[in-house]
Amino acid sequence: MDVLVIGAGVGGLAVARVLLAAGHRVRVYEQAPERRTGGKALLVWSNGNAILNDLGVSLDGTGARIDRIDALTSDGRLRTSMNIAHAAERFGFVTKAVSRRHLSERLAAGLPDDLIHHGMSCTGVSEDQGRVTVTFADGSTAEGDLLVGADGHHSAVRRHLWGDGAVQPATFGTWQGLSPIDIEITDTHRHLMITGPEGACGLMPAGDGLLQWWFDVRWSPADPRPAAPLAELRHRFGHWASPVPEVLAAASEDDLEFFGHHWNKVRPVVGKGRITLVGDAAHTMPPTLGQGANQTLEDAWVLGRELAKGDDDPAVRLRAYEKARYPHISLVSRLAKRNPANWRIPPLIGRMFPETSQTAMLARFSNRLAS
Repeated sequence: MDVLVIGAGVGGLAVARVLLAAGHRVRVYEQAPERRTGGKALLVWSNGNAILNDLGVSLDGTGARIDRIDALTSDGRLRTSMNIAHAAERFGFVTKAVSRRHLSERLAAGLPDDLIHHGMSCTGVSEDQGRVTVTFADGSTAEGDLLVGADGHHSAVRRHLWGDGAVQPATFGTWQGLSPIDIEITDTHRHLMITGPEGACGLMPAGDGLLQWWFDVRWSPADPRPAAPLAELRHRFGHWASPVPEVLAAASEDDLEFFGHHWNKVRPVVGKGRITLVGDAAHTMPPTLGQGANQTLEDAWVLGRELAKGDDDPAVRLRAYEKARYPHISLVSRLAKRNPANWRIPPLIGRMFPETSQTAMLARFSNRLAS
């Protein structure tokens, strides 16, 4: 089949690898004028790493292995510790923190040079007589047997299918950086999640002396951006226990980027006819579980599996893919939205719910995904 893919991020590249290996013709269209080299680090859990292995992609030599996640209070007390090394022992695939750029490079390695068409912004989609046509901002069109929207939470393909307003802002946003910060945790296999009344901080070694760090704060789209965000973060979080002050002291404005959290209710059927969605285009969720890229990789793998079964009507296989993914991705999305790892515990609630209860809630919800 001739498959059109909109978006050349993790999802689009994974779909391309899966379908090319199955003998399909694939063309990928990306609105960015050239290959993206930005982005911070993300967590590739055992489930994502297993998919990458099946796609012939290795993370050897890049990123940092993560064996444990420690949840701390802002004054440095341990809430709970989650051992994730057991997943590697059980399933054979480690969890790694790796930069988005390096992951994209590994996914793109070995793909045809002419696979990705850059500078192509999708403005319209139509389907007629078993063919799908995409219109681009420059007036050109592309036609294929199937269309896969892998174009993120601003997806033009999703807007064609669902209309506007499906994705809603959540209540937090993240300031993050990926920096060469020379402190002890940078050279460990330990991931810290720290929460307090002011918000939350995450620290994750990402290999090559780099530390992925982020701060979650209350946010709405109407909020003005601070003129000096790093100074604001230092004011808000600088009194927290070590190593938070050391990270803020070593960070720079050039390292900093912001994204607001968004979420959409997962639908049992995300596509229509010969059109479907993968990744954030189908299931935008807050980053509290670190599962966004991993669920996108699972989407690509299941899509390839269903299309390989063959059918007189490929639209039937796309609906089978969506049906297969719905129960799992719906659970993950709900957990990401309400995970206690993203709760901000004010003093009153902290007194009402003892530390042991907070620990038990965090462990219960987090381990449902990681075990």
